Amino acid sequence: MKNNIKPSTSTALSRRRFLKTTGTGLGLAALFSNLPKGWAGDVAATTGPETPNLKIGMIALTDCSPFVVAFEKGFFKKYGINATIAKQASWAAVRDNFSTGDLQATHMLLGMPIASTMGLLGSPKKPMIIPWLLNRNGQAITLKNEFKGKVAADPKALKPFADTAKAAGNPLTFAMTFPPGTHAMWMRYYLGAGGINPDKDVSLITVPPAQMVANMSIGKMDGFCVGEPWGVRSIQQKIGYTSVTTQDIWKDHPEKVFAFTAEFADKNPRTVKACLKALNEASVWLDQMENRPEACGIVSQATYINCPMEAILERMTGHIDYGDGRVKEEKEYYMTFHDRDCNYPQPKFATWWLTQFRRWGMVTSAPDYAGVAAAVMRPDIYEEAMKEAGVTPAKRDDSPITLFDGVTFDPAKPEDYATSFAVHSMKSA
Repeated sequence: MKNNIKPSTSTALSRRRFLKTTGTGLGLAALFSNLPKGWAGDVAATTGPETPNLKIGMIALTDCSPFVVAFEKGFFKKYGINATIAKQASWAAVRDNFSTGDLQATHMLLGMPIASTMGLLGSPKKPMIIPWLLNRNGQAITLKNEFKGKVAADPKALKPFADTAKAAGNPLTFAMTFPPGTHAMWMRYYLGAGGINPDKDVSLITVPPAQMVANMSIGKMDGFCVGEPWGVRSIQQKIGYTSVTTQDIWKDHPEKVFAFTAEFADKNPRTVKACLKALNEASVWLDQMENRPEACGIVSQATYINCPMEAILERMTGHIDYGDGRVKEEKEYYMTFHDRDCNYPQPKFATWWLTQFRRWGMVTSAPDYAGVAAAVMRPDIYEEAMKEAGVTPAKRDDSPITLFDGVTFDPAKPEDYATSFAVHSMKSA
């Protein structure tokens, strides 16, 4: 069965075709093919947000910091946004509350707006956009203590244990937080690099971030991937250790995003840009290292993450204690919120996600890589907001990326990359 999104190499044409196939209407066509009138000119720069009262969803993870800081430090208020930060129980709750309009903007895993726009993996078809990347790096793959001294950073060392458990009829269990999300893709990529098929050789389950440590403590899983501070908490509670951080897998990888539904963005362009301006100020503040202790004190509160401040601060300042004797002082590639053009919504990141959807059988054939990436990733909105704020925007980067297994992703050849892996669950066209 062919996907219903036809390939295209032209960004503008891809957007128009993509919108026709998803049936999003003339309002969204205007959003994707030509910016709405409110996006350009002096009026947008001087008129307040169309919808000033926003309920913003969040999950209890360290990378909620930019919009929590934007709220607590008054940056949202500065740009006319009356924000309410609404803690959510799970990523599924985020998706559902966002899709129904209970949330107007939200913290999201990068793959979620892609899956929702395409109607994949249980998501209702609801076009969403990413005009802002919240952070890079800062997640980890945790293994239970029984693997200490046997499995360090190389997932190939895990394969004999996975093979033995599978042969005994009791496969190892690994957890991630949401099927199309970042943690799922890091977990899958890690296992695949070790010669382990996450769909055939082990059991891969979904567990909300804040429940990961509790579930491992009662023996329900052998490993998990989640954002901080839960990797550190597993070490502090002596139930697990870090095999790899996600920046060990992909140096300076994209992580969480700030998302809107395409419909809301179409109707509220000034509101969206006001949010991005506030997030920019919060992100600059966060990447001044002298502010990290205060930031960790803020987000550790019960309203947000609800854990000891020290559990967040350790890895937020680049100190990586893996919990098995390995220690690293990360000088650059720990969790970043602004530096190194962190916030630019690079289309190639959506393209990489689509290659993994293809690799793991989440689509039935080659997707419209260019069309979906152009519809979801919105650097045009990011650039407009930064120019209005007097900030020099970052630039598009289509350069190849090499991950820890030595395999290079060239965004110009996504299907070649997607079909190159020996370990996969790919479906035939």
